[in-house]
Parts: sequence; structure tokens; C-alpha cells
Amino acid sequence: MTTQLRRLSILMLVMFLVLFASTSFIQVVAAGSLADNPENKRALYDSYEVQRGSIIASGSAIATSVPSDDVYSWQRVYTDSEMWAPVTGYINAALGSATGIEQAMNQELSGTGSSQFLSRVQQIFTGQSAQGSNVVLSLDADVQQAAYDALGDLQGAVIAIEPSTGRILAMVTSPSYDTNLLASHDTVAVNQTYDELVSAAVNPLYNRAIAGNLNPPGSTFKLVVVSTALASGEYTPESTLPNLSSYTLPGTSTSIQNFGGGTCGSGDTVTIADALRLSCNIPMAELAAELGDDAIRAEAEKYGFNSSFSTPLESTASSYPTGLDDAQTALTGFGQGQVTATPLQMAMVSAGIANGGVVMNPQMVDEVIGPDLSVQQTFDPSEYGTALDSTLDAELVEMMIANVSDGAASNARIDGVEVAGKTGTAENGDSEPYTLWFTGFAPADDPQVAVAVVVENGGGEGQSGTGNTIAAPIAKKVMEAVLGK
Repeated sequence: MTTQLRRLSILMLVMFLVLFASTSFIQVVAAGSLADNPENKRALYDSYEVQRGSIIASGSAIATSVPSDDVYSWQRVYTDSEMWAPVTGYINAALGSATGIEQAMNQELSGTGSSQFLSRVQQIFTGQSAQGSNVVLSLDADVQQAAYDALGDLQGAVIAIEPSTGRILAMVTSPSYDTNLLASHDTVAVNQTYDELVSAAVNPLYNRAIAGNLNPPGSTFKLVVVSTALASGEYTPESTLPNLSSYTLPGTSTSIQNFGGGTCGSGDTVTIADALRLSCNIPMAELAAELGDDAIRAEAEKYGFNSSFSTPLESTASSYPTGLDDAQTALTGFGQGQVTATPLQMAMVSAGIANGGVVMNPQMVDEVIGPDLSVQQTFDPSEYGTALDSTLDAELVEMMIANVSDGAASNARIDGVEVAGKTGTAENGDSEPYTLWFTGFAPADDPQVAVAVVVENGGGEGQSGTGNTIAAPIAKKVMEAVLGK
């Protein structure tokens, strides 16, 4: 073989190898990132040529693909769509959009995820039809149904978490919407439905459990304030504060009162334990002012405030701002002022307390299963951090138990089960309806579930409803569903 021919052969071999490598890289290695590129609209269209994997909860598919007689090949169908909407979301090639698990787990569902590398290689060489993998959720269908039924037509959200793992057991928001209408291949009808949902004053597209317009957490935030006090080493549950019927915010002429007026029980002083049990605002405002905003913020951040979480749905960060003056800091003592929170965040507070002071990262996907039923990916529990020493945490648990058994959260009681909890009734202005809250866990001695409930717009009762009368009974039904009561 001549030198020139040998060089030409080597050059052709190199060119072939480069072409093979680049093609393989695009089809296999880079497929996931290319599919997720928001500018790559073709990826959404192509995904409809693939039988998209199912989204599964409690062993049953809540989102699946069925054959379609149009250009998209497959139609996405959702079961109990309004109940599962904040979880599944929807996918629509005509709109070029996806939300919820459909968006967050698109690579896995469409068969382009990193865990499906070998499957894609096999499909390339065998010519098999591409098929996506199934995403198995941590959510429990019975608990989801209980939360959905309990919330009913009220505007708000419910979320339930397994304290020891962070696994999300239920995620419900209301008002909701029919995801099937937004997954339709009728572009005109889809656009009309979407425009109606976007323009609706009640914002049904919001996932109020993890995002949307965040609410002040009200008295549920007192748990964080008390946690801050205990962690400082300068306070115990029996530490006392002045028991006033009116308190002037530091540096202002503005006065605040306890909910319903009057003092926090009898006596010139009140313990932190009794102030939490009776959910009194003034002692907590005094305590917050003594602790200072830096200390409270640091403790709040140990529970997850000022952080966003990927469950894999992305949550809006709950906020404890920087640079608060003494008056604003005092207001945060009972969850007012500039502090805001999602139900996910307040569930994480309760779950952390239930878990001995250790806060787990929330997650809602257990595993990814291939078309051949092989487990391609699993998701292990992970710690976010420690918010409170276990000994001090046990003291906070006892205070939360008293809040339910003999305090302001009495409507969360469950026969035969010791429940720990905290209610909240947050103000939104002089004449605006209250935001109603409950967060807690059960059983108190062996926590299986932590729950948070928010009911917006006063639960339809303006400023007459309270967290105990409206939010706590909802949480009770969710906890009972987990415990099989």
C-alpha cells in the first residue's frame, strides 16, 4: 500500500470515527440536555412519537399515554385530573409547554434520561420503538383523596410529609383544574381553556402547596420563634415574659393585642409554654424582640426558610427577610409583618420537630422503572440539616402536644392518638379576610406524618374563621388517613 493510500485510509477512518462519536453523543449522551432545552420545541413534538411513561401513585397510573389518530401519535390522559393536577401538571406539544412532574421528569418519561443510557443504545442497535420509563411517586392515593375531600371548595392547599424521610404523601391545592383539557391536541380549545384559567381571579394554575402568592404564616411561625429561644440556651419552656393586654411595638406608637383581646391567662407574667399553648401574640412579640431578627432568621433557615427545594417540583422560597427593625422583628414573633411561607415550608418545620430536630429534604419521587420493569433509578432520603438539639426538640414536642390536648389547636385531636400541632390565624389588613393555618404531626411519640394546611380568603368567613375551626379539622382528616383511623 502506497503512503498516500495509507494516509487516505487513516483519514477516512478518523472521519468515520468522529462522525460515529458525534452522532452517538447527540443521540445518547446529549439527548437529555437537548430535550430539556426550552428553545428545542421539536423535542416536545418528538416526545409524542414515543409512548411516554406513566406517572404512578400507589400502584396505579395517574397519567398515561394512549394511541392518538393525529400527527402526535399519542394522547396524554390523566386520572382524577383535578385532584392530581398540582402533582402531575400537564404536557402539550401543540402549546410547546409542560408543567409539574411532566416537566420535572420529562427526560425519564420520554426515555432520554441518563438512567436510560443502555436502553437508548439497545434501541439504536435493535431498531426497537422508543418508549419512556415510568415515574413512581411517593404520594399515597388514599391520603391524597382524603386531603382533596377535606379541603373541598375552600381556597388553599394541603401537604403531608413523612418526617423521617421527607417523602411527600399528599399535595393538594384548590381551586384546581382539569389537566386533560390542557393536554388536548385541539389547539383552539386548549388556548381558550388556558386563557380562562390565567384570567381567573382565584388563580387555579397556582400550586399553592409550594408556590403562588405566599401567605404570612401567622401563629404557626411561633414554633420557629420558640425553637430559636430554646436553641439560644437562655430560655426554657418555663421562662416568663410580661403578661400584657396591649403591647407597643418598639420604636413606634403602634400597639398590638392578643387574639380576642385581654391578657394571656392570669398573672403578671406568662411562661413561654403557656404563651404557645394559648397562642398569645404579645408574649411572642416580646420574645422575638429580645431574640433579634438575626437569631430568628438563622433558626428559620435551619428549617428551610429562604431556600427553594426541588422535590423535583421547584418550590418558591419562604421568606424571613434581612434588615428588619425591632418593630418588624416583634411582628414576626407571631408570623406577621414581612415573613411569608408555603405550606411545604410549615410542614417541614413540623416534620423537623417530629424527627428529633433533623430536617429532611422533601421529595416526591421514589423510583424510575423502565418499560421492562427494571428499576433504573431510586431516590434516597437526604438530610437538609439539624434545626434543634434532640433534647431541646423534645421540649418543643411537649409544648406542641399541649397545644392540641389543652390549648388553641383542640380541633386536631384524634381519639386514641397523641397529636402535636399549632394553629395560625394570620391577618392581611384591617378589612381583609384572614389566612388560616394548621401544622402538626402524629402520633407524637412515633411520628408517621407531618401536615400543613393553609386556607385562604378566610375560608369564606372573612375575619370570623380561625385556624382551629377551619384548618385544624382538615389536617385531622389527613392524619387519620395516614394512620388508618
